[in-house]
Amino acid sequence: MLPLTRHQTETRDSGERQCPALLLSATSSGQGKTTLTAALARHHRNAGRRVRVFKTGPDFLDPMILGRAAGSGTEAEPLDLWMVGEAGCRRALYQAAGEADLILVEGAMGLFDGVPSGADLAATFGLPVAALIDARGMGQTFGALALGLLHYRPGLRFAGIAANRVGSARHAEMIRAGLPAEVPFLGALPRLDEATLPSRHLGLVQAHEIADLEQRLERLAERIGATELASLPPAVSFHFQEPAPAAEVNTQADKDTQPLAGRRIAIARDAAFSFLYAANLRLLAQLGAELVFFSPLSDKGLEPADAVYLPGGYPELHLAQLAANSAMKQALGAHVSAGRVLYAECGGMLYLLEHLCDKHGQSAEMAGLLPGEGRLQPRLAGLGMQALAHPAGELRGHSFHHSTMSTPVAPLQHGIRQHDGAPGEPFYRQGPIRASYLHLYFPSAPAAAAALFLP
Repeated sequence: MLPLTRHQTETRDSGERQCPALLLSATSSGQGKTTLTAALARHHRNAGRRVRVFKTGPDFLDPMILGRAAGSGTEAEPLDLWMVGEAGCRRALYQAAGEADLILVEGAMGLFDGVPSGADLAATFGLPVAALIDARGMGQTFGALALGLLHYRPGLRFAGIAANRVGSARHAEMIRAGLPAEVPFLGALPRLDEATLPSRHLGLVQAHEIADLEQRLERLAERIGATELASLPPAVSFHFQEPAPAAEVNTQADKDTQPLAGRRIAIARDAAFSFLYAANLRLLAQLGAELVFFSPLSDKGLEPADAVYLPGGYPELHLAQLAANSAMKQALGAHVSAGRVLYAECGGMLYLLEHLCDKHGQSAEMAGLLPGEGRLQPRLAGLGMQALAHPAGELRGHSFHHSTMSTPVAPLQHGIRQHDGAPGEPFYRQGPIRASYLHLYFPSAPAAAAALFLP
């Protein structure tokens, strides 16, 4: 099949663009959605198509893999009707439709799980859905599950159902034979142990840690190419009307839109601190900030900066190296002692504590800028969408961590749980330090995000 040509995705009018698109979902987590999405992205990239990939809901790890698979050089970005907002999702899809030959959206959990769900996203934008079912240990019951997915929500646009981890050709024939005629079948994928994407307690292993990731992706692309899944999905129309440009320049308004102008923000980014939304970085730059990056693992100091941003990640996997880098801890201490802002999320907050203990009971001294101790737990300790109220707007994000922390510092406020409005994660403020388990999506409230980095 020849690659698409640009006329198939070009703007038909000022507010409409068309592009083939597909939402890939499943019956639950662990069915192989990321593997399937990555396989399709690499297959179509190898066919010469420009592929844009998105991830439903908050996630940092899957997007690293998906970005590599698509070959875009960037991570797949989130689409979530609550966190990103319908307008933000619409703008992202519209922009992608003007740049790509194919849009792939990986769902989260099961197709109908969560409020809003992947099905809600598909219905809002008219995305056709391909649902994946893990067929291990299953025969004709596969057809019953497929039929239920197809009819659970009338009006949802279905591309079809796919079977994953099929044991043999005979097994695939049994599944196909047991499907009702009305169920479009997209094919069967065998068990591919050699191409399985490895995981750990927070999800998939980070892309840069998988030494043979390229070989795995190529193997997946080869196998997906032999199924009906490899066919291009139908085109979807994406609508977005750009706001009209202002007739006159308002100097005060311009200043208000760049509250971080002239401020330098030093952002931790290495193997221990890598949970960063690309949209957050873009917004900080749009707000006027100069962004510089540093590694708490290996750098011995900080460039002069007005604020420091410590994102989440895996500090618990690098305890010895973080503890041994006393020069970095001293540099962060000097930054805080000078009254300069330090904002930390989740793993970044754990690094600020006096001690952090991993799942094996090994403890190490951290930066000691926030009194208390963090401790990894055998089970998930925090999960869910939450908002953080601020006079300048409501910042939205999520919580997902396997650790607990104890500190004598009283929280300034708590997050607000999306599902019931109850108090969520504590948000701490001690001097110039602001810290929480929350991973915030800055474009949800730009002015409030800017305030995190202002004195």
